[in-house]
Amino acid sequence: MVIEYVGQIIRQVIADMREQRYEEEGIGSSYLFRVDQDTIIDATKCGNLARFINHSCNPNCYAKIITVESQKKIVIYSRQPININEEITYDYKFPIEETKIPCLCGADGCRGSLN
Repeated sequence: MVIEYVGQIIRQVIADMREQRYEEEGIGSSYLFRVDQDTIIDATKCGNLARFINHSCNPNCYAKIITVESQKKIVIYSRQPININEEITYDYKFPIEETKIPCLCGADGCRGSLN
């Protein structure tokens, strides 16, 4: 394991309201990570360094949801040895939507969008 993704556990309805509020407040990025159909971890205002891990279409890590003492957690695992000063990345795996979010990862085989 590289790091656990930490933040406030919230429900989908609250996540939708927060995302809208963050946009209205001019917060450039929100750090909402879906755990399951109803549960999201919001690390926008109270998360750890894992919220700053960037997306890559050819990542060196992957995110996995595990259960510890009946509580779901998101952990980031390494796919390979990671060198000193090498950026840690994982595939965000956003759902496919008509409106595409451009991907700027620059990796070989980049899909061109996050979704």
